[in-house]
Amino acid sequence: MTSSVLITGGAGFIGSTLARRLVDAGYEVAVMDILHPQVHTEQSSINLPPSVRLFTGDVTHGPDCDAVLRLVKPSQIVHLAAETGTAQSLSEATRHGSVNVVGTTQLVDALGRCSHVPEQLVLASSRAVYGEGAWQSGTQIFYPPPRSHAQLAAGIWDPQSPTDEPAVPLASSAASTEPRPTNIYAATKLAQEHILAAWASAHDTNLSVLRLQNVYGPGQSLTNSYTGIVALFARLARQKQALEVFEDGRILRDFVFIDDVVEALFSAIEKPPARSRHVDIGSGVPTTIHELAQQLAAICDAPEPVVVAKFRDGDVRAAKCDIDPAVHELGWRPKWSLEDGVRALLGWIGA
Repeated sequence: MTSSVLITGGAGFIGSTLARRLVDAGYEVAVMDILHPQVHTEQSSINLPPSVRLFTGDVTHGPDCDAVLRLVKPSQIVHLAAETGTAQSLSEATRHGSVNVVGTTQLVDALGRCSHVPEQLVLASSRAVYGEGAWQSGTQIFYPPPRSHAQLAAGIWDPQSPTDEPAVPLASSAASTEPRPTNIYAATKLAQEHILAAWASAHDTNLSVLRLQNVYGPGQSLTNSYTGIVALFARLARQKQALEVFEDGRILRDFVFIDDVVEALFSAIEKPPARSRHVDIGSGVPTTIHELAQQLAAICDAPEPVVVAKFRDGDVRAAKCDIDPAVHELGWRPKWSLEDGVRALLGWIGA
């Protein structure tokens, strides 16, 4: 019997790419998406395979969830529907809370109303749940508090260690790093994890939580200002503009290509856990924002990037992860280097 998958938020960047991967593998795929104009502009098209059943609906609206689940009884659900954007969440907290938290509770309530328990729930969570993560100063490991507005305005970029000695960030690991969100978006993503973990446990079903690092690649929105720094920089570099790099340029991120993320999600679907699992999905190679900007400028023959003392409230200084557990648990490994991924993105933009 062909397995079926319902993808919430499945018409977006990650969801549409995953839908194609699943269809190619023989899955029956349904998608529920509100088609929000911040993501789906008039110029953009919905890029889903013809066989995918698309339901236009709002995950925060119980009757919409009920209507979809009356027509589809998926063997697995991939929950991608979410509002993103660190800075945006600080000014639109209700919107983020409604979609990310209430949308998740509406989904599981609808499952209860239709008496359907999927074989597995797969959640695309975020590296943002860790906040600043763990840092090390000498032999001491500590969790710095969120960087305050006053601290950032004073140009104090690195979190302060308890001993005032220099500190370095450690790679996040779902097995050992404490989640400590520093912005509202991150808090809502962690809430999603807790809600689904509680529901899955009570219904004896499986849960895979994949905490994604910074995802980029072809198909990403070029008009959504909250879509990610790689797409923004790529678009500006192609226009021969000098890229502005915030803080001192040494903000650290793990940029992971869309195909690698989709393969991780696909592996989670193909190999449900014997118990609930949380894994980190990234390239495994941290890169500073300045290094990213320099690479794009060189490829596009754009001006040298400019480091400016600007900042975003709620942003974290460093984000990188340990992918070894995901490699072991999922039988998955990232294949795309940053240079190859950036060139693929630029090629798609210029196509």
